[in-house]
Amino acid sequence: MCEANVYIIRDGDEELVMEAVDKIEPEDDGLRLVNIFGDQKFVHANIHSLFFSNHKILLKE
Repeated sequence: MCEANVYIIRDGDEELVMEAVDKIEPEDDGLRLVNIFGDQKFVHANIHSLFFSNHKILLKE
């Protein structure tokens, strides 16, 4: 499986945004996250870092 959990960095802490994310699409003022179940969420953030071996994506507002 290739999906990842997405976290956002707020006040130095990592807050879980969505689990099992399969697709990230850039939009004008943020990112659209889509998980393996088809659920979608929009966040006003940018990609901070990717950890492929840990299946983890960090975003920053």
